[in-house]
Amino acid sequence: MRRDAARGLQCLGSILRIVSQGSTTMDFSSTSIQWFRVHPKESNKEIISGATKSVYAPEPHDVGQYLEAEINFGGEIATAKTAGPIDPDAGLVDYVETLVRKRETEFNVVVLQLNGIDQPKESVHVLNVGKLRMRLSKGKTVVAKEFYSSSMQLCGVQGGGEAASQAMFWRPRNDLSMVLAFETTRERNTAIMLTRRFAIDCNIILAGPGDKTPW
Repeated sequence: MRRDAARGLQCLGSILRIVSQGSTTMDFSSTSIQWFRVHPKESNKEIISGATKSVYAPEPHDVGQYLEAEINFGGEIATAKTAGPIDPDAGLVDYVETLVRKRETEFNVVVLQLNGIDQPKESVHVLNVGKLRMRLSKGKTVVAKEFYSSSMQLCGVQGGGEAASQAMFWRPRNDLSMVLAFETTRERNTAIMLTRRFAIDCNIILAGPGDKTPW
């Protein structure tokens, strides 16, 4: 088994890239990749559904965990792992706690995908994160408004790409899903953490497709 490396700042808000430890350049065009979360004190790995690219942007669920990628080169398996657990974004937890005391918080976002279909990127929407529900609107038009429920899913975008650290996957209900891009990586992570905190207060645990709940 080959061992490569996951390079990049190992903290929330960064982007990790798989790089070769040897002198050869890695060609990912004919490989399959899968990223995992690995608990520091456990040997079992949790698959990160949809994280199948050579780059990965950690999201709040990854804090305190190692990240590992398995690369399959036509039957030969290589692994790339972070040198340590993913660190939190300094000051972010305290900032989210100040927002929890507010009834709701608004974020400017762009809808990148709607039910898997790419959308025009010039249209800015407002995502409202409240204590009981979330609402996405453009002007007076409400695109989605849903109370926190067991059918809702939410996570950082796991498919890779340079903008992944600023994008969030949200499935308000079974027949509607979207990818939202925030103005900054910090805003994306703030929205995810705040939403999950409000959802927990409603006895709902929000995670991504296929994710195990970490609480």
